[in-house]
Amino acid sequence: MQCDNEEVESTRAAVLTDLIQPVLIFFLTLSLMVGVGSLLRKWLFKRVKKSGNPYLLAFLESTGIASLLWSMAIAIYIPFAMHDLPERAEQFASPAIKILVVFGFCLIGANLLSRFINAYGRQQNSQYAGIGLSRTLVYIIVLGFGSTIALRVLGLDITPLLATLGVGGIALALALQDTLANFFAGVHIIVESPIYVGDFIKLNTGEEGVVTDIGWRTTRITMLQNNTIVIPNSKITTSILINYTMPESRLATDVDIVVAHGADLDLVRRLVLEEIDQVEGILKNPPPIVLMDPGVLPTHIQLRTWVQIPNRLEQGLLRSELRFRIAARFQQEGIPLPSVNYVFTQPPVTTTTPTNSL
Repeated sequence: MQCDNEEVESTRAAVLTDLIQPVLIFFLTLSLMVGVGSLLRKWLFKRVKKSGNPYLLAFLESTGIASLLWSMAIAIYIPFAMHDLPERAEQFASPAIKILVVFGFCLIGANLLSRFINAYGRQQNSQYAGIGLSRTLVYIIVLGFGSTIALRVLGLDITPLLATLGVGGIALALALQDTLANFFAGVHIIVESPIYVGDFIKLNTGEEGVVTDIGWRTTRITMLQNNTIVIPNSKITTSILINYTMPESRLATDVDIVVAHGADLDLVRRLVLEEIDQVEGILKNPPPIVLMDPGVLPTHIQLRTWVQIPNRLEQGLLRSELRFRIAARFQQEGIPLPSVNYVFTQPPVTTTTPTNSL
């Protein structure tokens, strides 16, 4: 009986030893790989930054999580190479290693595509770094492709799964019709690029402001009052809007000028142009002009000056400053301004002569 107990205890000890050693090797290998990988990445970062190669730098910045997954794959492989572990454990480890390697490459591909999209957006004068939809689309497509490969590695037939997803997708599309409409409208905005982050736009419903973000469902616009409007993407694509930043940010604006009939129009035009030169922010090219618009009216003479300004945000301040300077200069030079004479008339008083009635 005692011999049997000793054999059982020795068997348990051997089993524990066979289990503990691979686990210790796994954690030691993982720690070593993570430490060596971190030091190697730091060394490569210094070398690549000195060389100034943007492509290698983007690749290194995209390998953070992928290097951890690959370290885990190597740490799983080493114990199986050093010990004869049960077949069941090996059946679990082999697909796990393949899946970790596949998702590591997928993450690198998704990160690189996201960075390339951001770089393209900066080239096109667009702040794509703040657009969440582009990154979301990239990660959904790349990780979906990686998930398909992972299922094939596990030996699963994805045909029934695709059929199930197709039927369920129809029901889901009907339930999320508005959400999907906004999602694909966001894709349309990014592909066609009628607006970018940082553009000043105005919708036909009257809302105007600076685009601060284009998301997967909504677009955010900051108004001049520093309030944020959240607009569904489908409203952006179906509405008539004015983009004051395209094709360039500068634009023309006008200021009405009203004088009396006795004013010297040549002097008025010269004074207006002189005051425009004194306003900081008004562009000199193309030069400002003063037009008769619409001309001589019964009560006054109306002119209009057209100037170029850097962007829509400065329009109100520059126009106000120009009006202040023109009004002060007209008072200084004695330019007559229109006046309104009110004439009050009183209806005639009629008197009636009483008649005697007999």
